[in-house]
Amino acid sequence: MDIFSAKKRSAIMRNIKSKKNKSTELRLIEIFRRYGIKGWRRNYSVKGRPDFVFLSFKIAVFVDGCFWHGHDCRNTRPADHRDYWEKKREANRRRDAEVTALFENRGWQVIRIWECELKKKNEDRLKEKIAGLLPTSLNSNVPADENM
Repeated sequence: MDIFSAKKRSAIMRNIKSKKNKSTELRLIEIFRRYGIKGWRRNYSVKGRPDFVFLSFKIAVFVDGCFWHGHDCRNTRPADHRDYWEKKREANRRRDAEVTALFENRGWQVIRIWECELKKKNEDRLKEKIAGLLPTSLNSNVPADENM
């Protein structure tokens, strides 16, 4: 059972935006800046709409919200309108796979980062993911120690 009324929950969900989201895009920008990762562009207008691109290296970065893209890190599944939300999340997962394939077929590397990976407690794993995928020239300032 939801703690909010249907009207209040609808207003909350309607206010969640796909751009300039503090828990995803803005958090990754903070991490990029902290470690001097340069060369990225934000909201590059191309089919599939990656959150960030490194044009000269043909790298597309997508920051996916865990609820909206079906990550089960929190096992959050609404009880109300269950069929609607499951179809919505499944459509998002299918679209994500199609977009990833589209970029890879063009010779791009795709990095997908989950919203939960941007939390402080998961920064070690995120550091490894970023450092392992970006060219050395982009991540030379990412520390090799455990303290991202």
